[in-house]
Amino acid sequence: MRIGGFNKLTTQDFPGNLACIIFTSGCNFDCDYCYNRDLVECHAPEIKEEEIFSYLEERKNMLDGVVISGGEPTIWDDLIPFIKKIREYGFKVKLDTNGYRPEVLKEIIDNKLVDYIAMDIKAIFNEYFKVIKKDIDTDKLLESIELIKKSNIDHEFRTTIIKGMHTIEDLEKMIDLVDGDPYYLQNFRMEDTVKAKKMEGFTEEELKNIKEYFKGKSNVTVRYV
Repeated sequence: MRIGGFNKLTTQDFPGNLACIIFTSGCNFDCDYCYNRDLVECHAPEIKEEEIFSYLEERKNMLDGVVISGGEPTIWDDLIPFIKKIREYGFKVKLDTNGYRPEVLKEIIDNKLVDYIAMDIKAIFNEYFKVIKKDIDTDKLLESIELIKKSNIDHEFRTTIIKGMHTIEDLEKMIDLVDGDPYYLQNFRMEDTVKAKKMEGFTEEELKNIKEYFKGKSNVTVRYV
């Protein structure tokens, strides 16, 4: 597994836990708004697993968990052995995924290898290609959603919302897919690493309106940043 990034401490990315984040390189999608282009295109310098596990050994009694993000972690065949090794150190594990490899998620869930799963839902299904730049089998996404919903593992679904790409009606359809499970709408912010420079997030006032629109859905949270 190629590791392209390592954040040694986060208090925000693993709910209720002090954690570090491992970013895997490579992805099976190519989203214009992705912040992590160096990871997606495998340009980020590789970080050796030995460095990661040396750090975890030192932090056994200080950190609660490890977040595995990307890129897309599930494209790597050695992801599961990697998770198992992390768990041998006594850490909880959170997995961030785009959900396009349900067979990998199923193995992870069936073997209770993670403590939290976050799945990104990019768009309404008939417009996914506009975001990820390829045609895909959206039934795989539905399969992952159902696997996660029925997993008895803490989880969330989330969408990075972009002005001109996501309408209120789109968001409502996407939220309805998860049938009341936790769903986060997180506002897009421009970074130097984003490929499509003309994209923009919603204004604070627009976010307030979105929040007001979904106030009847207790599972929906609007993240302003």
